[in-house]
Amino acid sequence: MSYPHLIAPTTAPTSAPMPVDWRPAWIQSITDDGPIDVSICIANWNCQDYLRSYLESLHDLPQGVRVETIVVDNASSDGADDMVEHEFPEVVLVRNDANVGFAKASNQAAELARGRFVFFLNNDTLIPAGTLRRLLQFAEENPEFGMIGPRLRGSDGQPQISYRQRPTMAALLHKMMMFRWTGMFRKAYRDYRRTGFVADGNREVEVLMGAAVLLRRECFEESGGWDEDYLFGGEDIDLSTRIGRSYPLAFVGDVEITHYGRVSTRQNIDFAAPNVTIGYVHYFRKNGYSPMALWFYKLAVTLDVPLQMAVKSLEWAWRAITGQREKAEKTRLALKGIWRFVRGETLRFWRA
Repeated sequence: MSYPHLIAPTTAPTSAPMPVDWRPAWIQSITDDGPIDVSICIANWNCQDYLRSYLESLHDLPQGVRVETIVVDNASSDGADDMVEHEFPEVVLVRNDANVGFAKASNQAAELARGRFVFFLNNDTLIPAGTLRRLLQFAEENPEFGMIGPRLRGSDGQPQISYRQRPTMAALLHKMMMFRWTGMFRKAYRDYRRTGFVADGNREVEVLMGAAVLLRRECFEESGGWDEDYLFGGEDIDLSTRIGRSYPLAFVGDVEITHYGRVSTRQNIDFAAPNVTIGYVHYFRKNGYSPMALWFYKLAVTLDVPLQMAVKSLEWAWRAITGQREKAEKTRLALKGIWRFVRGETLRFWRA
């Protein structure tokens, strides 16, 4: 369902006044004491090549606004922090001694931000020229919205899910094999993941994907920022829910960025997979589920793990034997994440 009362950007990105030799002015805009329109906040961990491509797309294409870029590196082992320091000296760089998670790193970036707006962006994105100008214009013409997200498009050219409904426990139970095989909670899962997304137009939504979200600084600070109890996964649902209690959220389908998606997750699956599972428990606890419901959910997850391992092992073997290398690798990564949960994170999951 679209909302015609939402005002779409009225100015094409190329109409924003830009100097002929814009790059020095761009760098000047993030080093002087002048007003900053947008502070771009990036939490990075072990994605050097994608981060470089992102920074090149941002800094080599005019955006039509005054920006600063802040990268908080969570102790990358691939040299991403050194790359930023040497190749992009105009970027504000923070080096953490350990992986403190997406939420904490994003809050660190926001604390340093000087812009009227903060734009939290994944490191595996590419930003077309004028994108920030169009997002900023929408935000200024629609000040009632507390959180704004563009359309995400994958590197394959297909639109990605850019917003969805808030998750329910029933929807996530259907993801478990013991319930999926019986068809239980299918409608709840379909409503959550498979229905309602329209890639075009502007509309009010419940949850925006954290890969790219723009917030007015006062709104972000009023919300309390990202919840640092989430290490990885669920924090965008949580922030959307908290902001949604006071302000509507807007999906702006007329503005688009490229999002490779799951790059950092796949590279660091043994960190990401268990924390996503734990993040959902934290979200349910914060949003009114009873201790009994949480206990049942944790028990269901724990009992489902052996089934997942057995099925995924057979799936991997079949794909490997039949030469489906790319699919076999995805299954192997899924198995790696499940094994990490079993080996080192089950107790933390039950304590969540």
